[in-house]
Amino acid sequence: MKPSRDPQPVGARGSDRLAIASWSLYDFANSPFTTLVVTFIYAAYFTQAIAPDPIHGTALWSRGVTVTALVVAALSPVLGALADRGGYRKRFLFLATAAAVVATAGLYLPLPGQVGAALAWFVVANIAFEMGMVFYNAFLPDIAAPEKIGRVSGYGWALGYAGGLLALVLALVGLVQPEVPWFGFGTEQGENIRATNLLVAAWFAVFSVPLFLVVPEDRSRVSQPGSILADTWRQLRDTFTEVRRYRQIVRLLFARLLYNDGLVTVFAFGGIYAAGTFGFEIREILLFGIVLNITSGLGAFALGFADDRLGGKRTIQISLWGLLAATSLAVFAPSRTWFWVSGVLLGIFVGPNQSASRSLMGRFVPDDKESEFFGFFAFSGKLTAFVGPLAFGLLTEAFGTQRAGVAFVLVLFLAGLALLAGLDEEEGRRVARRTGSAEPTGS
Repeated sequence: MKPSRDPQPVGARGSDRLAIASWSLYDFANSPFTTLVVTFIYAAYFTQAIAPDPIHGTALWSRGVTVTALVVAALSPVLGALADRGGYRKRFLFLATAAAVVATAGLYLPLPGQVGAALAWFVVANIAFEMGMVFYNAFLPDIAAPEKIGRVSGYGWALGYAGGLLALVLALVGLVQPEVPWFGFGTEQGENIRATNLLVAAWFAVFSVPLFLVVPEDRSRVSQPGSILADTWRQLRDTFTEVRRYRQIVRLLFARLLYNDGLVTVFAFGGIYAAGTFGFEIREILLFGIVLNITSGLGAFALGFADDRLGGKRTIQISLWGLLAATSLAVFAPSRTWFWVSGVLLGIFVGPNQSASRSLMGRFVPDDKESEFFGFFAFSGKLTAFVGPLAFGLLTEAFGTQRAGVAFVLVLFLAGLALLAGLDEEEGRRVARRTGSAEPTGS
């Protein structure tokens, strides 16, 4: 049975400030996971203290990121379509959030040498986190008016970086830096470092609550109970059958498949690279992360407005050129000072790249397939997301230096930039029938 239609979808009713604030707060809630666990603290701690040595630790961590990418790539389109047809978007988001919180807390348990347990908890937490983003991102076209979708996406990313920053500061001041950590944690066997995962889990649990209480879920196009599974498979089949109609989405997803792989590699190995190549200790990595979160948040907020004015395509292109410059500097940095410069430059353009990619997808998706298409958005971010991390580990082992691994990121950014050149943003919005936004010039 065909899903019912609502002549006035959620997104057509205009922007609800409370809903936007509550939606953005979820970015604030989950960003400490990527900041503290994936990039700056636990990843470095795993390679330096849990794994036998940094080189093998880097390779093992890359395997964990690879498993996450493959699982998310397989699940995200199917569960996204199921969420659309069953009206399960918020329910699936809650389950993913709960699983991420529990598994993140579990990262406190593995001691030095317990590599398998540490990787298992990390993979579960990372899969749950990434799957949650599918359903979270799908709310964006419903809560933001078309002409403001760029800045609303930017609000979320900026608030997310603020959350990551505050969590980093708390971790630094309360757990990592003091001789006597807060809450009775000790420093033997890295207990204070492992306890940062408990901070992330609690943060995630508390600040995600407003979304579930406030943000509305559009259930106007939900299938009848007895036909949900059949309609889910029919929707997926129809999408693949009509893929030529959505050719700008396909072009965006293929471009993102490459340049996001570069970002995944940077996030997964930024702290590891700082520790292994430049000798950063955990405290220095935290300070580095604080600076990157400040610059990334400012970049995402400022270019969120530019996104609505210039268009998502041009904003992504600007960010990719900036990322290429920053990564090149990181590869050839002769000293810590130049590495710091590369990090600041990287931060300025990371936020806008992620925000503009999300908002451009939001402009392109049909209003009855948000979760499915953001499932494909996640799919594009994960299908080959193992390539960068895997290449990082293999090149590091082959050449005996992490610089070789980081150099591969340049290839991914350049390839994504080349594919993005042919994207027609106006056509993508027209096919989705999402009107009301100003036409960007030069797209």
